[in-house]
Amino acid sequence: MQNSVKIKIRNLYFYYRTRAILKNITIDIHENSITSITGPSGQGKSSFLTILNRLCHSMEGARVEGQVTIDFGKGFEDIFQKDYALPELRKRVGMVFQTPNPLPMSIYKNVAFPLKLAGHKKQDSIRKKVKRSLEHAFLWDEVKDRLSDDARLLSGGQQQRLCLARSLVLDPQVLLLDEPTSSLDETSVQVIEELLARLKNKCTIIMVSHYMDQVKRIADQQFVLRDRQLKSV
Repeated sequence: MQNSVKIKIRNLYFYYRTRAILKNITIDIHENSITSITGPSGQGKSSFLTILNRLCHSMEGARVEGQVTIDFGKGFEDIFQKDYALPELRKRVGMVFQTPNPLPMSIYKNVAFPLKLAGHKKQDSIRKKVKRSLEHAFLWDEVKDRLSDDARLLSGGQQQRLCLARSLVLDPQVLLLDEPTSSLDETSVQVIEELLARLKNKCTIIMVSHYMDQVKRIADQQFVLRDRQLKSV
């Protein structure tokens, strides 16, 4: 049975300066599923992800037309309304980038950082949330005895899972992943794929990937971006 719709995208256009990057995209993305976006390089797959949490607005010259609505539990909300609170949106819609970007601080502080930004002050609650997120990211057992170590000393696969844990600590309803396994060895790829298969029970995952074998293994919905348009596979 198909899950209910989480995100509705209608007549979406994305422009960078005078150039149209995405054109007339109308799709539904289902809740508690893994949706893959594939297609040739340079077509705007990463740009599409940034639209869904409005990171695209940090790009000078970027412009969006159309409608993106997300059901966060109280009906569909238009995330491009002028008065929509961006901090709240980015708590609900997390993003992990292609290259792991651990902050220059300890493993523990990396994962706790979003909580501090969100105003959490109770240390006991923060510790519990950090542990839970590291467990969800399959990383707790590997780092529990060295939480004060510099996060940049972790392996590539561990750094990517740390970044996943950092995104998960705020309990996002949607998780955006831009090529999450592109630079990882085969063992790390397998761990990340198993992690994502479990995480979809907690949130809706949208993943850009160049690896068709990976898409076939874990994606519930598949779209290809070509000639500025997103089509169902």
